[in-house]
Order: sequence, then C-alpha cells, then structure tokens
Amino acid sequence: MRLFRSCFISGWIYPDAIFRNRTTEKLLYLTFDDGPDPDSTSQLLDLLKKYNIKALFFCDGRAAENYPDLIDKIKSDGHLIGNHGYNHLNGWLTTLNDYITDAEKAALYTSSSLFRPPFGRLRLDQYRKLNETYKIVFWDIMPYDFDSRLGSKTSLEILKRKIRPGSIIVLHDNKTSNSHEYIEEYILFARDEGYKFDPLFLG
Repeated sequence: MRLFRSCFISGWIYPDAIFRNRTTEKLLYLTFDDGPDPDSTSQLLDLLKKYNIKALFFCDGRAAENYPDLIDKIKSDGHLIGNHGYNHLNGWLTTLNDYITDAEKAALYTSSSLFRPPFGRLRLDQYRKLNETYKIVFWDIMPYDFDSRLGSKTSLEILKRKIRPGSIIVLHDNKTSNSHEYIEEYILFARDEGYKFDPLFLG
C-alpha cells in the first residue's frame, strides 16, 4: 500500500520531527534523498539554479564520501545538506547501536544536525537518541518517483493533486528516480497556482 502523505499518527509518534510547515502561505519545500549521483544530482542542480530554488539534499553517506565534489557543489549553490545514513538502513530491522553508529559515520560526510531516516522507518528508541542531536525531517508528499511501476506521469499527477501550503516534498536524486522527467513541469505548475519554493524553515 502506498501512502502519498505521511500517516497522520506519525506526528504523535515523533512529536519534534518536521513533516510540514503549518502555514496558510503558498510555500513549498523541495527535498531530495539518496544522492549525490553524478548524473541526476547535476541535472537537478542546473534546474534549481535556473529557477533560483534552494532545496535540502539528504545525502547517502557512501555516495557523499565517493563524490565530495558534488557535495561541495550542492553547498556552493546555496542548498542545505542533510544526513540520510551511511548504509541506507531500515530502522525497523536495525539495532539502536548499529543505527546510531551508521548515522554518525554518515555525519562525517553529510550533516550532524539534520537527519531523515531511510524509508521513513525509525523505531522510538532510535528517534529519541537521534532527537538529542538532530532535527529530524520527514515529508508531507511522497510521489514514489523511484518506483518504475508507477511511472513519471502518475508521480507528477500525485504532486499536482496533493499540493497544499507548507508541503515538504520528497524526491530522489539517484539512478532509479524519474523526477528529472517532470520536475520542471511541476515547478511551473506550482508557480501558476501561486506557490513559491522556499528554503526549508530550519532556522
């Protein structure tokens, strides 16, 4: 079963985590997971620069270690870097110690203050420990851009249908993502609807 929005009880389970900016202003926030990737990340950076949009990249620690020049490029273009773990672990299937150790290893190459759990799967003990150090960021809209069975047309329609003020949108900059096929169309659609893409409100 696909959930295009985070489950409504998630805010109770993770009370200090960010899912959405509760605002009536027509603001949207773009985030990207799993990069950096030499092909998709570079394409996205060019497109974001074209429209003067700043985003938050939750980077895989392994990829960040392998492509430090891309990390530098993301930062120099004015985007934020977040921690997405080193080995993209499923928190539900990982011990507390192993999960925290993995996040700390990724922090060497990504961020020691912003964290997004891979798959959105995080046990309470992991959440409580990470919450001591990190601002934990989930999302409000997930169009499954990495799922080839869904297709880019459907993913785009999900983004259009679910649009609302304050949404944090999660896309991916990896080799399986189809977001590069429609993100420009979505940006133009959102702007026609009166929305503005802002940097994420993390202070």
